[in-house]
Amino acid sequence: MIRTHDCGCLRKSHLGESVTLAGWVSSRRDHGGVIFIDLRDRYGITQIVFNVLDSAGKDNSACCSAGKSLMDLAKQLRPEYVITASGIVRTRPEGTINPDLATGEIEVSVNNLMILNTSVTPPFEIFSDVVPSEEIRLKHRHIDLRRPRMKDNIILRHKVAFAVRKLLDKEGFLEIETPMLTKSTPEGARDFLVPSRLEPGRFFALPQSPQLFKQLLMVAGFDKYFQIAKCFRDEDLRADRQPEFTQIDLEMSFVSRNDVIDITEKIISEIFNISGLDIGTPFPRFSYDDVMLKYGTDRPDTRFGLEIFDITDIVGKSGFKVFSDTVKSGGVVRGICVPAGDKISRQQIDNLTELAKKFGAKGLAWMRCTDQGFESNIVKFFTAEECEAIKIASSAIPGSILFFAADKPKTVCSVLGNLRLEAAGITDIIPAGAFNFLWVIDFPLFDYNEDEKKWDAVHHPFTAPSDENCLFDENINPASLKSAAYDIVLNGTELGGGSIRIHKSDIQKKVFQILKISDADAYEKFGFLLDALKHGAPPHGGLALGMDRVIAMLSGSESIRDVIAFPKTQSGNCLLSGAPSSVSVRQLKELKVKIEK
Repeated sequence: MIRTHDCGCLRKSHLGESVTLAGWVSSRRDHGGVIFIDLRDRYGITQIVFNVLDSAGKDNSACCSAGKSLMDLAKQLRPEYVITASGIVRTRPEGTINPDLATGEIEVSVNNLMILNTSVTPPFEIFSDVVPSEEIRLKHRHIDLRRPRMKDNIILRHKVAFAVRKLLDKEGFLEIETPMLTKSTPEGARDFLVPSRLEPGRFFALPQSPQLFKQLLMVAGFDKYFQIAKCFRDEDLRADRQPEFTQIDLEMSFVSRNDVIDITEKIISEIFNISGLDIGTPFPRFSYDDVMLKYGTDRPDTRFGLEIFDITDIVGKSGFKVFSDTVKSGGVVRGICVPAGDKISRQQIDNLTELAKKFGAKGLAWMRCTDQGFESNIVKFFTAEECEAIKIASSAIPGSILFFAADKPKTVCSVLGNLRLEAAGITDIIPAGAFNFLWVIDFPLFDYNEDEKKWDAVHHPFTAPSDENCLFDENINPASLKSAAYDIVLNGTELGGGSIRIHKSDIQKKVFQILKISDADAYEKFGFLLDALKHGAPPHGGLALGMDRVIAMLSGSESIRDVIAFPKTQSGNCLLSGAPSSVSVRQLKELKVKIEK
């Protein structure tokens, strides 16, 4: 080895030892006859010292390499040079100890130096408090990954993967790889397609998830499968989306929903224990209907209140036509009560109104609660009894402000769910450092697609219904059917989800019929799974956790790009490598592919 020790391990117990370190020059301080270098590797920083005179007072300018003295070489050092330095470990002089460094009590008095490589001036400072733009960081990702925060994120990612593998191995799971080149199947997002050179005109698809293959592994009898799996989706990106992302993927045979939830909570607990956080299990469970009614979303943030209240029955016959007409047409009227309403200015109310319109509202009604009662330009339309009933329903107190939405239930949920989050941010009521986990269960099995006038699967078409027998009731309304699906949510972010799967051919066929997937189409797209279900498929279920999202939240990162070594931009580009890029005409000819201008 070039080095005897790393830059984070030396302590007072090493005093007097002769050591060799290797790493990058983090900083250089020239005090004339003494030069101090902070030498850095991924393990830490050690201060190394170059003196004109050695400890015995003799001239320390003997040749080191290339005919240059030690001090001459030391003067050449610049940030990010790669060097090895040999010397003796000694205590730092009194008053120079650095308590912020693990190696802060010692330094290495250098007697030999070798410059392994030089460096041009980096595009940004590694230890600066000023963080460069994300575009600059991604273009020079190899430099960005040297920053302490980014280094720590990547190390944390390793620790998470290691802990998950260790736990699941102990629980009897087998890690099994599934194909990267597979068949294109409709799973909710566009596939990345890979043309086949050997079969021109035909394509592989990169997997959106290992869903079908992990079900086949259950049919094959492997009982407990997991994989830290790469997945690909060609979709519009945002902070928590990437075209390629990583899942902690599970599947188990002969299990109930509770079994899958239990093992998932063990995984989450193990992950958060890495950072010394005891999150406490079991996590609370909420039905889909309850969270939509209280929070307006199926991934609620429960770190604060602002729960939605319903006043449909109160205002159904009121003089305020916006409300009463909505109720007459079958809509609902609901609202949120913001306790610190005095923190919300009129300009902010106007901004919230625009936000409400963005999510489908025609406008935004509001009232302020004072010691004298409600104040607003709509109060005059309500009787004293109606105002008192609204006050009781909303739990309003003087100083609070109420916001209302009147429309179809789906629109009202969207408007108030987003308004609730915005109002919490404005009034600064979200507690820092809190981790509120919960499960959402009892999802609808189907959702009606107004545009295409057909039913869609809420999760995916292999999700089992809670009650199989209801599927065969010819009079059943598909909207009333519940699924055996479950999502895990943290602070308003969906970390993952799963379900008990359909394992009987007749149940799967019935679901396809409701989704208007013909037998021919079903066999074309999923024939290999349908065939497998005829060969003794066991009851099974599983879940996939978004590993990138989990690590981002654990590390306090705003974007999953900060916990992925080499991520893409929001437009799906790699600024480091220049991908996607053009390919040669020869390559296209081999694939029998033409580019349409």
